[in-house]
Amino acid sequence: MAHLSDSLLFAAVVVYALAMLGFAGDQATRRARRVLAEPALRAAPSRVLAGAGGPPLTEPAVSPAPSREKGWAGSLALGLTALGWLIHLGSVVTRGIAADRLPWGNMYEFSCTAALVAVTGFLVLVARGKVDRGLGAFVMLPVVLYLGLAGTVLYTKVGPLVPALNSYWIKIHVAAAVTASGAFLLSGVIALLYLVRSRFDERTVAGSAIRFPVSLGRALPAAASLDRSAYVVIAFAFPVWTFAIIAGGIWAEAAWGRYWGWDPKETWSFITWVLYAGYLHARATAGWKGRKAAWVAVAAAVALIIDYYVVNIFVVGLHSYA
Repeated sequence: MAHLSDSLLFAAVVVYALAMLGFAGDQATRRARRVLAEPALRAAPSRVLAGAGGPPLTEPAVSPAPSREKGWAGSLALGLTALGWLIHLGSVVTRGIAADRLPWGNMYEFSCTAALVAVTGFLVLVARGKVDRGLGAFVMLPVVLYLGLAGTVLYTKVGPLVPALNSYWIKIHVAAAVTASGAFLLSGVIALLYLVRSRFDERTVAGSAIRFPVSLGRALPAAASLDRSAYVVIAFAFPVWTFAIIAGGIWAEAAWGRYWGWDPKETWSFITWVLYAGYLHARATAGWKGRKAAWVAVAAAVALIIDYYVVNIFVVGLHSYA
């Protein structure tokens, strides 16, 4: 079963990579259509907005967001993503069967499961019409890299849990952490894409030169849509992450005799929590939408990466066994 799990993971990475190429082809087609349409758009007269008793205001023509176009490349890529998800799920399940425990007892297994959550979130949002499938290439790229790193550098053979992890709390604390981490991975990608799209819109209005990577914004959904999508994902993941920290504190008291000791892992988990809490609080009270909120979301995603990779691998602490 362990060998089958490894083989299924390799197959999932291959299928995800093919899906990424399909999404990229779909993106290239959309960009080509937008480039061909832009001369006509620029030639169209600008709308004149009549103010109440004031002078007329001219509204510059802005390149509109691409519609949810139907194309064979995008449809094929979405189908491959669903197929890869099924294979990926099979890999995680067979890993758990081989180990005779839940499949998130080390960094390799945690990474595989978190990536599965990210792909699941993307497929659910596409199915519900919350995000455009055109984001697929940008979602699949970090997933493929994430799984590639897990299957090479972080790979661990099937074995029993280390004594410190042999507790029923692993079913609660780590399950919440892996779910939130996968969702935060997805939100970080969407926040970055929002920054690209908003920059593209700004340069289009100003008539400035548009170069890579800002030119990628031409085929992305509207900036406001990306902003809302990032918010929806973070609003889902934040309570789960909060619960994971609380459950971790309870587990720490049972294992080490204290709820909180500012261990490096605990500290960076808290920093990540503060950043995401700041993101949600700012949007709810100060009306922070757009770039400021997106940069906070990106900073939080970076803190999460530090919490997971840097602290687990390079920093000595009570969580070094991870």
